Amino acid sequence: MMNDVNYTMLCDFYELTMGNGYFLSGLHQKYTYFDVFFREVPDGGGFAIAAGLEQVIEYIQNLRFDKKDIDFLRGKGCFDERFLRWLKYFKFTGDIWAVPEGTPVFPGEPIMTVRAPAVEAQLIETYVLLALNHQSLIATKANRVVRAAQGRPVLEFGSRRAQGADGAIIGARAAYIGGCAGTACTVSDQLFGVPAGGTMAHSWVQMFDSEYEAFKTYCELYPNNATLLVDTYNTLKSGVPNAIRAFKEVLVPKGITKFAIRLDSGDISYLSKQARKMLDEAGLQCCKITVSNALDERIITDLLMQGACIDTFGVGERLITAKSAPVFGCVYKLAAVEDENGRIIPKIKVSENTAKITTPHFKKVYRIFDRETGKALADQLCVYDEVIDETKPLVIFDQFAVWKTKKLTNFSVKELLVPIFEGGKLVYKKPALSEIRDYCAQQVELLWDEVKRFENPHNYYVDLSEKLWVIKRELLNSKNEE
Repeated sequence: MMNDVNYTMLCDFYELTMGNGYFLSGLHQKYTYFDVFFREVPDGGGFAIAAGLEQVIEYIQNLRFDKKDIDFLRGKGCFDERFLRWLKYFKFTGDIWAVPEGTPVFPGEPIMTVRAPAVEAQLIETYVLLALNHQSLIATKANRVVRAAQGRPVLEFGSRRAQGADGAIIGARAAYIGGCAGTACTVSDQLFGVPAGGTMAHSWVQMFDSEYEAFKTYCELYPNNATLLVDTYNTLKSGVPNAIRAFKEVLVPKGITKFAIRLDSGDISYLSKQARKMLDEAGLQCCKITVSNALDERIITDLLMQGACIDTFGVGERLITAKSAPVFGCVYKLAAVEDENGRIIPKIKVSENTAKITTPHFKKVYRIFDRETGKALADQLCVYDEVIDETKPLVIFDQFAVWKTKKLTNFSVKELLVPIFEGGKLVYKKPALSEIRDYCAQQVELLWDEVKRFENPHNYYVDLSEKLWVIKRELLNSKNEE
């Protein structure tokens, strides 16, 4: 474990060389505005879940260069000594706005905006993207899996298949935000309060002279929440019958009715239905059935369509690695700078790939809700000084399909980006993780079912205000003339 790593140094090297260049060019104190946004929802979904803000906050609060860091940079032979001396007193003094963790978000809109002197804003790019990309990816995948389970608890089981310790620990946190009920990762419970739990491995069963003895002993040791793994030898011929025997001999006489079996291999649909029949015939209707084994939202959907008798899902590698879409794709792009008079000058990145053309300026993001249903109708990106008038009709269009327009009348609006840091000081009250999880569930409920489809979801409108659209068009025209 790299407990002594200074994460200020977890940056791309070019951020430091650019910082050195800004310093030598007299640009290091020039205020800049950077947006964090993504271009595509993983797995072709209709929306993503923002997560990772708490880790960004902790990172910003601990930014500093130690003597050993400065000595290392000096040894690279490409940094000016004056810049290295300046790094000795480096700290973040800027402003940050972000959407709260658990918020459903859409392509093209800022989920975080950083206003800071150029060197400060540039140096934090890598870690900010790392934190937001990873946790938003896992939270988004977890939310898909949880929705597929249709109200049944989903447990995150993926630590041993995660990409590194942080992938497991922080990934469990993100999965909980996305809606998972708990994790197998003990340290995530210790650090974040993600409820940790577990039962047994096949090795427990193999350690005893008989499967029944293994089950009986486990029930005696953990009578209040015994879950028996029934597929070590033969699920239906020995596993389920031995579990029934152990439950009836050890737990039922004590009046205990909270217990379960777990299936981890074979034809889960068939086995779960047969096991349910056997349990019911034995009078154990209270016994729950948990399943695991390389599950994801599509397999879970298929299992439930086939009538599988499942009460709880344990989802591992395909969740903790987001196996079907393992990259979230947040980017960090310059949107504006301030001149010497404090005026905000919009900046744009142009590309032959139109999806990579950025939206300029310091922006607000409004979410627009239908007053009658409470459902989210669209998001609109506006220039920072614009206010949407809820008393006047609003026409919005999809910036990726400009022929699609919608006129809104009876609506309300909410600003999505909230202040996190002001002048380098934290002004945001971090919610408890359980509050973030509840907030996520509430906000997802405000989306139309059509947006939540797994296949061909409805394209949620993300609009530019007329003022912002004119500014973007004028900048594009000016660049075409150069």
